Amino acid sequence: MKSADRSSDRVCVGAIAGAFGVHGEVRLKSFCAEAQAIARYAPLYTEDGTRSFSVKLGKPIPNGFSARLGGITTRDQAEALRGTRLYADRDKLPALPDDEFYHADLIGLTVLDAGGETLGRVSSIQNHGAGDLLEIQRPGQGNALLPFTRAVVPTVDLAGGRIIADPPEGLLE
Repeated sequence: MKSADRSSDRVCVGAIAGAFGVHGEVRLKSFCAEAQAIARYAPLYTEDGTRSFSVKLGKPIPNGFSARLGGITTRDQAEALRGTRLYADRDKLPALPDDEFYHADLIGLTVLDAGGETLGRVSSIQNHGAGDLLEIQRPGQGNALLPFTRAVVPTVDLAGGRIIADPPEGLLE
C-alpha cells in the first residue's frame, strides 16, 4: 500500500474499478472505514503523485460508488484509470485510537518473536472476511500469514519500526 517515499505523506484510500456509464463516471472502491469519507479526503492522488482528482460521489453500487473525478469527462478516460489506486494526504485523515493503525504504517515493519528473533518483514495486509492478516516476508522461507489480533500481535511499535508477535506453535513452520 505504500512505497518508502510515500509512507509519511500519503495513504491509499481507494481504487478505481473501471468506468460507470458513458459520461466519464468511475466505479470507485473505498478502503475507508466509513466508505463515504473518501470524498472528504480529496484531492486524491495517483500513486506516483503526478495526477490529482477532486471527487464527487454518486450513488452506491456493488462494491463501491459511482463517482465523478475532476477532469474525467469521457468513458474512455474513466476506463483508462481502471486499477488506479488513489492516495490522500495523511494530514486530511482522522487520527486513530492507540490500538488502530493505517495499513500503510504496518507495511515494511520488522516482525520479531517474543524472544527478539526476527521472523520477517510485513509485505502486505490481507483481509478475506475473517479479520486482517499480516503477510510476512520470511527470508529464504517464503511468505506466511499472521493473524493481526491482540493475542498474536501484542505489540506494534511504529516509532521503533517493529512488531512483536507471539504466533501459535506450528503456524510459521
